[in-house]
Parts: sequence; C-alpha cells; structure tokens
Amino acid sequence: MSRKESSWKYADDVVVDRPGVVAARAHSIELGVRAVSPAIGSQLAVIAAATGATSIVEVGTGVGVSALYFLDGSPEATITSIDTEAEHQQIARAALLEAGAAPNRIRLITGKAADVLPRLNDDAYDLVLLDADPASIIDYVEHALRIVRSGGVVLIPHALWEDRVADPASRGDVESDFRMLAGEMAASAVVVSAVSPAGDGLLQVVKRPPAQ
Repeated sequence: MSRKESSWKYADDVVVDRPGVVAARAHSIELGVRAVSPAIGSQLAVIAAATGATSIVEVGTGVGVSALYFLDGSPEATITSIDTEAEHQQIARAALLEAGAAPNRIRLITGKAADVLPRLNDDAYDLVLLDADPASIIDYVEHALRIVRSGGVVLIPHALWEDRVADPASRGDVESDFRMLAGEMAASAVVVSAVSPAGDGLLQVVKRPPAQ
C-alpha cells in the first residue's frame, strides 16, 4: 500500500461514526447501495456545522447515511431528500427518527431528480448534495446552483469516480463529465470550488454573492 493509500485509509479509519450511521452503512452494504465513505461523511458534517445549515437538499437518499452525517453537523436542519426508491427512503426515515430528527424536518420525495429539482425554489437552500445518477451530474449541478442561496454550498461526492477521473486514459462518459465539471467550476467567476481527494473524492462548490 502506498503512502497516499495509507493516508486515505487513515482518513476513513479515524472517523468515529455514531451507532445510527454504522447501522445505516450496514444496510447500504446489504442492499448494494453506494454510500459516502466515513471520510467524506465527516466532511459533510463539518460543512453543515460550519455553514449553520438549516435547509438541506440531497439528491440520492440511499438509506440515510449522508443525511445522518448532515444531522450530526446541524441537528436542527430540515432535510429534503429525493430518490426513486421508496423502500430505501422508508429505511432512511426510520434511521433519521431513531437519531433524533423531528418528523417535520424530514421531507422525503420519491421521484426522479430531473422532475423534482425544477420545482424547488431559487436561492432557498443552504446546502445541496448530489449523490445519484452520475450520468446526469451536469444537469443536477445547474439546478443546484439555482436553488442554493448565495454563500451556500453544493457538494458532489464520488468526484474522482473510483480513481478514474485522474487517469487521462480513462475516457468513459462519467469520468469525462466529472473532469469537465471540475474544470468548469474551477474556471467560473460565480463560484469558488475545491476537490477533496478523501474517499472517492468530494467536489465542493460555494455560490458567490452577486456582484455589486
């Protein structure tokens, strides 16, 4: 194992997950649902806490792993979570309620993100997590930057896509889209962005306030 691989493993291993996250991650593995790594999850919690997020949207409910991390960082936040799998969402709801989330702060929408995101209000959310359907990630980011407030954050996990994004010889559509997205965000004057190499990568995008 290289030093970088050891560091990545350490970043995961140093995280002490709450029992609810441990149980939800076990459910994810059983169901074959991709969940964020502990290192990425801990970053979600830190960003939620640092921004004081009270309104969060996530595309890709899974069985609640990401939402539990958000709740850890911002216990009073309202989470709107979109997924096509109603059964998975019910598992997520149970996990969030068990972790202490108020029922009226959990809004689960069963449907396609492409149908739901256009209906969400502009500049209305503090944080948006995009963790579903990587083939549609470019469209999702456009919607996310519309609905997130100025100073709000859009988070895209799996941004290194199994270490293929950094390999120029890997030319699949998903890798190409993630490369293009990271490049466009880095060059944009309307956002500030950074890619964390922890886990499978986390692209972090902050929406700048409009120019005066």
